[in-house]
Amino acid sequence: MDTSSWLHPRDELVATMDRIYRYHMTTTSGGNLSILDPDGSIWITPSRVDKGTLHPTDVVRVKADGTREGLHPPSSEFPFHREIYKRRPDIKAIVHAHPGALVAFSIVRRLPETRVQTHAHALCGKIAYASYACPGSQELGDKIAEAFAAGADCVMLENHGVVIGGRDLAEAFQRFETLEFVAQTVIKASSLGELRLLPAGVLTGQAVPDYATMEPAAPGNREKELRTQVCEFAHRSYRQRLMISTAGSISARLDEKQFVITPRRRDRLDLRPEGLVRATRGACEAGKRASRTARLHALIYAANPAVGVVINAQPMHASAFCMADAEFCTRTIPESYLVLGDAPKVPFACIVNDAEVLAARMSVKKCPVLLIENEGALIVGRTLLEAFDRLEVLEATAEALLLSRPLGPLVPMPDEALTELRRAFGLD
Repeated sequence: MDTSSWLHPRDELVATMDRIYRYHMTTTSGGNLSILDPDGSIWITPSRVDKGTLHPTDVVRVKADGTREGLHPPSSEFPFHREIYKRRPDIKAIVHAHPGALVAFSIVRRLPETRVQTHAHALCGKIAYASYACPGSQELGDKIAEAFAAGADCVMLENHGVVIGGRDLAEAFQRFETLEFVAQTVIKASSLGELRLLPAGVLTGQAVPDYATMEPAAPGNREKELRTQVCEFAHRSYRQRLMISTAGSISARLDEKQFVITPRRRDRLDLRPEGLVRATRGACEAGKRASRTARLHALIYAANPAVGVVINAQPMHASAFCMADAEFCTRTIPESYLVLGDAPKVPFACIVNDAEVLAARMSVKKCPVLLIENEGALIVGRTLLEAFDRLEVLEATAEALLLSRPLGPLVPMPDEALTELRRAFGLD
């Protein structure tokens, strides 16, 4: 999404709709996207065209004077797109869709709670509600536009779905994806126990460490290889829904002090090797912004020579356990216990301000996985594959635990089975 400004609006709309449809956040007939052009034109997805086979030639241009260009009529929801742009000059792109979790909130008249994660609360901004009106009507357009005019960035529609605006389509999409992901997680967390909300003091502003500028250096072959592998695993994490466009970081050790890490506020699916950031504990490459987690990763590497990779992630099912007052148990199947260890859960700690405390907990053998309340998972490994496997197993274990709850109480593996596993696999 970060290269979207170089795309023609037609191509950008098609690429974004493809992504929304591919990850089951809309249906063949549901949803619409638009971009406000600097000349006043509105580029919008068409009415009654299959979202799964949308092509650039299907996109409609509605000029400022109301005349149209395109093979199809514009989306029937065009009136609310036009009204939002009139009342919120800062908004230049709009996403409307009917993803499952946000529809669930809309049909029970509730707003999704974003105070469960700092990044979700910061990105999604103010969320408002618009009462029901017939789709495509001027009445609906007025109600939605009024909510945006009052300062909302995300508007839930009663018995309908959600409308989200942004400074560009990338931002609107990221808000949309993040809000749906956190809504899914909140629903799952609510089945586990009482939802944990972060206090206002934690939510106001995100701490970002300061970095000095590193001396430029040409990357060697090993660094090139690691950069490629980090990007491949970031893309894989996205496709597996272990990360979303706005959340998650991966780093790989280069030497005693240096590592490469994913950059701050860059779409995880669009990461490229040259876009990663070489960093140390207090410095990073000139002209780049390292992830907020870079200092935490540096501290983990400094304390653990065996660690070659560090991952921060907020996968949906594992994050549900981080948001709720519920125990996470790895004594489910041998793989979970062997790969994850005990995976303890600790109280909320800021990944920037509390980096030393978190880093002190990590160890390849004793604590390769740490769950942080309202933050997510912190994972270490010797290699990228080992760390990624832990991330996958963590999410699979959390999903199995959630799926088991309607079936009956958990029956964990007994102590003697764990002792046998540790002996058989040389963990003692």
